[in-house]
Amino acid sequence: MRRASAWLLRAVAVCTLAGTALSCAAATCSWPDWDAFHRTTISGDGRVIDDSTDQQVTVSEGQAYALFFALVANDRAAFDKLLAWTENNLAQGDLTAHLPAWIWGKRTDGEHAGTWGVIDANPASDADLWIAYALLEAGRLWKERRYTALGTLVARRALREESAVLPGLGRTLLPGPVGFHQSPDVWRLNPSYVPLQVMRRLAAMPGEDSAWKTLVDTSARLILDTAPHGFSPDWVEYHKGRGFRPDAQTKAGGSYNAIRVYLWAGMMAPRDPLRTTVLQAFRPMASYVQQHGYPPERVDTQSGTFGPNSGNGGFSAAVAPYLAAMGQADAARAQAQRTRTLAAQQPPGYYSQVLTLFGLGYLDGHFRFEADGTLVPAWESTCPATR
Repeated sequence: MRRASAWLLRAVAVCTLAGTALSCAAATCSWPDWDAFHRTTISGDGRVIDDSTDQQVTVSEGQAYALFFALVANDRAAFDKLLAWTENNLAQGDLTAHLPAWIWGKRTDGEHAGTWGVIDANPASDADLWIAYALLEAGRLWKERRYTALGTLVARRALREESAVLPGLGRTLLPGPVGFHQSPDVWRLNPSYVPLQVMRRLAAMPGEDSAWKTLVDTSARLILDTAPHGFSPDWVEYHKGRGFRPDAQTKAGGSYNAIRVYLWAGMMAPRDPLRTTVLQAFRPMASYVQQHGYPPERVDTQSGTFGPNSGNGGFSAAVAPYLAAMGQADAARAQAQRTRTLAAQQPPGYYSQVLTLFGLGYLDGHFRFEADGTLVPAWESTCPATR
């Protein structure tokens, strides 16, 4: 009998079996947060709905995250519905030929006012890479070559259409195909779009060229070099000959985008060669949370000063894995409890829900990542009955 890791023991503790005589491959794990999200936020045909907006929008990011959560939950029926809706409504019916549009919902302008459809057709690269990642891992874990092939094609199209070689930096992920290179020597980038787990997994695809490996390196620089005071900005500019500079639109502010940077950092595998460097880069965030009892909603990342408001429950869920990775277990538990307390007081919106599924799902042992970016869901682990 092999020695179980601490993570595996936690995973086994939450794992249940669909039937006592079933094999480990049939194991599922009770995950109330996923069940609630599936019930309240995903339509019957597989659309993730942000009901905080009048247009009841769906964003490609939401579809991508939900695909990941469905895989973690071993919910293939939900996965297939989410994938079909995404392909049919965001990718013109063919994900092999089109990256998904960013926003879909009730249209309010022009001749299509009052109808439902694509509102903004420009793809979002973070969603596209998470979709590719979820498909590749679904293909591997569920042994379905169709998913693997589709994930490979989505990843290759994203590489072609959503990256560029920046002078002095190298090939770098752009936030989308259009609108992020508005002057010859300036590019607009987003550090939360490049979770290193996802970048490493895509770089490990068989037969890929060195471009993906370069993207791992430039992604790490984007994460680390844009946080001079230990806090990540939502957006940043890269200037030829000058490097990273504050974003002209957001003025170096870090908030609802940047909170994901700490989340991705906290979930890095212990053996990832960049883990220690990334964790140490954001120590000031851990210190702030320890001192105040919550993460800040807004940060001026150039001056290291903070807005007056505390981050919501989703923010607490996002920083909890980071605190745990820094060895601050009590602080991590406190942020997890804050997430639960605030959710009980007022139902969280779409974004807080997905941050909670990532952050607390990770802490509770539903999934982890290997150093090469591969996903290890709890349901894949050896079952308690046969261990």
